Amino acid sequence: MSNETIGRVEILPDPLALARHVATWMIAVARETDGAFRVSLSGGSTPKTLYGLLASPEFKDRFPWRNVSWFWGDERFVSYDDPESNYRMVREAMLTKAPVPRENVHPVPVNGSPQDAARRYERTLQDAYGATTLDPDRPLFDLTLLGLGTDGHTASLLPGDPVLEERERWVAAVAHGRPEVRITMTYPAIESSRRVAFLVTGREKAPILRTIRAGNSQVPAARIRPVGELVWFVDQAAADEHANKHQVGKRSGSGD
Repeated sequence: MSNETIGRVEILPDPLALARHVATWMIAVARETDGAFRVSLSGGSTPKTLYGLLASPEFKDRFPWRNVSWFWGDERFVSYDDPESNYRMVREAMLTKAPVPRENVHPVPVNGSPQDAARRYERTLQDAYGATTLDPDRPLFDLTLLGLGTDGHTASLLPGDPVLEERERWVAAVAHGRPEVRITMTYPAIESSRRVAFLVTGREKAPILRTIRAGNSQVPAARIRPVGELVWFVDQAAADEHANKHQVGKRSGSGD
């Protein structure tokens, strides 16, 4: 497997350092983009820290909020006020604390049937994109943020689920593998991004991350092949507690 396929790694000392580094990076890439900047968001504790930092006094005035539109890579099929809602997490951590135009926020529908909600969100993405067919030369997203589960899932692309083979639909309902139904973007939508960034923290992630970086894994996260850049922002614990100490700026195409 080529280094380009696997992507590059930046290792940070701890989750807070990782979130601060990614916040600075996001500001830079958003400010260098002319016009609209579309972001697909991830759930989880590490992104929550990042979102809070972006809306903090330290970073808020540097971020081009009016140019950025927010989408969700996946969502639990629960109400927006449910504690498990990814939308609620982002709303409380960032959206209510920053000058985010209301029309720039595009949460996943959570009413009606899951299948209908998936179709409606696909139309939302297509309306934003301006077409119903994805062009590799014109990515849907400028930035896609992803997490990594200990089982290798990312977004709600779960091991063994039929959604992994979906190549036509941009959004799908996932009814198995978790206590609640989920709505997820599929590989075609996730991969249509100028930059895909995995945020990975915690020692419990070290085994699956090491397997993916070795290049011989077929877990869902290992199958991401974006049209643009793939980067892994990883804290020292996730990089492997036995690895040599690396700092930001240490980049690897083949893992540690």
